Amino acid sequence: MTDLSSINPECLWDLKGILLEGATWDAERAVLWFVDIKKRYIHRLDPNTGTRDTWGAPDQPGFVLPRQGGGLVVGMPHGLHQFDPATGSFAPLVSVETDRTGNRLNDGFTDATGRVWFGSMDDAEKADSGAFYRWTGGEPARILDGICITNGPATSPDGTILYHTDTLAQTVYAADILPDGSIANRRTFAKIGENDGYPDGMAVDSEGCVWVALFFGQSIRRYAPDGTLLGAVPMPVSNITKLAFGGPDLRTVYVTTASKGLSDQERMEQPLAGGLFSFQSPVAGLPPAKVRA
Repeated sequence: MTDLSSINPECLWDLKGILLEGATWDAERAVLWFVDIKKRYIHRLDPNTGTRDTWGAPDQPGFVLPRQGGGLVVGMPHGLHQFDPATGSFAPLVSVETDRTGNRLNDGFTDATGRVWFGSMDDAEKADSGAFYRWTGGEPARILDGICITNGPATSPDGTILYHTDTLAQTVYAADILPDGSIANRRTFAKIGENDGYPDGMAVDSEGCVWVALFFGQSIRRYAPDGTLLGAVPMPVSNITKLAFGGPDLRTVYVTTASKGLSDQERMEQPLAGGLFSFQSPVAGLPPAKVRA
């Protein structure tokens, strides 16, 4: 296994973004989708041609997920929406948390069966008003509640374990996924040190190891399935928000970052903050799935 500390990520797209998030690989089209939550943009990169596309969103997009029937599912405050990149149009699919007016949707993931796992959060990052949901069509099922900033839903290669982060608590959790889609036996998977940053988005590789992006942590950590820290990829900027395995062999890791929260001095020292980065992984990721609903 390559020493992760020797990896040198490169900036692919210097977007000067505020809060890039939601990196998602679309294997069918060989493109990467991601968002800038605060600028209300949806971005697409074609690594083969270098083509870059950007669409404006009507509200803050937390995630963008390719859909089996065409188009993409976008999570925005108080609902899931169908997005058609051909026309740039959005159509509502289902309402979420219309009673939690200060919340927005934050991070989402499609598991191998096509189910969507996503979270909400207090947009002011103060109240524990966020929750986690599972969506297979119809009304989303709330599976967890009482978290300020939800992040990083991902599942184990066999689909029996859900991983998620409570960002402000600096904790990554694991839970068993039961046959009916509910979860049980939620437990601490990894605890981030007080001065080591905040766990944000994550991805699981083909060996079942969990890669965790650290906001204010300037790195991506790789944990064994038992929670043992195996190593970390150093990043040239502080705020790492999400990663996705892509490319033809699923060994290219795409990384979204943010400039949000940086001081003027830190912005000068990190001119690429808010950019999209990539590096080559010594191990492949899991094949991405499309939303079934």
